[in-house]
Amino acid sequence: MENFIVSARKYRPQNFDAVIGQTSITNTLRNAIRKKQIAHAYLFCGPRGIGKTTCARIFAKTINCENPGNNIEACNECESCKSFNESRSYNIHELDAASNNSVDDIRNLIDQVRVPPQIGKYSTYIIDEVHMLSASAFNAFLKTLEEPPAHAIFILATTEKHKILPTILSRCQIFDFNRIKSEDIVAHLAYVAKLENVNIEPESLNIIAQKADGAMRDALSIFDQMVSFSGKDILHKTVLENLNVLDYDYYFRLTQNFIQHDISSSLMIFNEILSKGFDGHNFINGLSNHFRDLLVCKDEVTLPLLEIGASVRDQYLKQTVNCSIDFLYKALDICSFADINFKSSKNQRLHVELTLVKLCMLTMPANETEEKKKINKKEEKPSSNSPELVRNGKTKYEPSTPSIGRIINGKVTSAIEPQDADQGQSLAEKTRKEKQIENFSKEELMEKWLRFAEMMHKEKPRMATTLKASNPVIKDDFSIEIEMSNKVQEDDFNHMIKTDLANFLRHELKNDNLKIVTFVPETNKEKSLYTDEDKYKYLSEKNPNINKLKQRLNLDFE
Repeated sequence: MENFIVSARKYRPQNFDAVIGQTSITNTLRNAIRKKQIAHAYLFCGPRGIGKTTCARIFAKTINCENPGNNIEACNECESCKSFNESRSYNIHELDAASNNSVDDIRNLIDQVRVPPQIGKYSTYIIDEVHMLSASAFNAFLKTLEEPPAHAIFILATTEKHKILPTILSRCQIFDFNRIKSEDIVAHLAYVAKLENVNIEPESLNIIAQKADGAMRDALSIFDQMVSFSGKDILHKTVLENLNVLDYDYYFRLTQNFIQHDISSSLMIFNEILSKGFDGHNFINGLSNHFRDLLVCKDEVTLPLLEIGASVRDQYLKQTVNCSIDFLYKALDICSFADINFKSSKNQRLHVELTLVKLCMLTMPANETEEKKKINKKEEKPSSNSPELVRNGKTKYEPSTPSIGRIINGKVTSAIEPQDADQGQSLAEKTRKEKQIENFSKEELMEKWLRFAEMMHKEKPRMATTLKASNPVIKDDFSIEIEMSNKVQEDDFNHMIKTDLANFLRHELKNDNLKIVTFVPETNKEKSLYTDEDKYKYLSEKNPNINKLKQRLNLDFE
């Protein structure tokens, strides 16, 4: 029975041309060999499975090749290349720093470095996961790394560059490897599938590439897993089920429901997703990525950021036409909030369902029920001749100035309409003529006052406490006087909540002449904040030694 070799090893690159996604690094290494400017120490860093150790082996093989080609590739015919290909070369030494991380291990390596190579010019020492070395081992390695024998070359590989001592970094040429693009992984997987006579759809390869997250080794391992499960014919449905990946179709259907404000269908789709064993948190993350991809499709400049297959790309381009940028921004914000608060939620299913409801409500216009309430409210209003509405010869009216929320939601195009259709006069003129001016009692004021304080409790607890502790006084001109303890408190009150409080009370008490006046009693004004001199005088009276210390050190106030 023939021994099985996993694809990650079987199709491991054997020359620089075969390395995928690291062109700039392989070109730099080739030029160094061509110009004979080979450094004594290199550091290859980057995520897992992207070719760090592979490039180190190819580099070690190429520098000892006796007949490199014009493109600086090993010939695979000389004795050095043959010994490397047959895994019997004594010029290349690999050390796993994860299990050989002590000072004694490094001392053994230093002793080994002194021995010159049997064939070729260089002995290459590849130390994988070098960040696992202990601090003592790093220090023992410093001198040899800085001034090794002429034949010794060190290639250090790590996934966690930040854990390596700066003294080590300063002695190496550093190469930062990139994550491999999805399209490059898909192309390589298609090449491997063709050689292995495996039938698999491009969309399935794209899902494998996304699951691998830029790591070629992970992608090849997943590919082998699919082949082991399905044989030579791999169905798209099988890939989705085995990798626990939600089909794109769910996200397209949900987005269509959001646009159509179909809450019921959205909740039923989510129920179907849960019934198939998918986690709510992964669903929210997938939905966020879907909105991100739709946003990317909005502009041709950002379209290359869409790392998906051609058929699904067409679906994204089709759906993004029906999604406004404003909708996508708000949808991403809602999904981000749901993602952050998912784990802390006690009812996680309800948390996701509320998110779906919010998404359905994003572009929903003012519903019919609210409009009917407004119409009924207007019909119930007595005529302007009613004695209850006449105050000081002026008539109560419904304020015409739109709220900020209505302006933001696009329900009002302008804060003041140019012309009133019924009366033929501007609303600004109408507002000046009509005002709500109703009397109110101290009890009514305190009821609204304390309600506003409760509303401010979470957002501005300090101001809420100030409101609850205050005793507002109603004056003849409908002004509300509030006594403040000091100037600082008065400034904070005026800056933070005075305007909001006044607007709230005018609306609730139906009096547009209402205003809020703050004052600090004269006795309190005298109690100003302590100056540095006051503090020093007080402390020196308590402890005379402070004055001696000031004189001895020749201290003074700035």
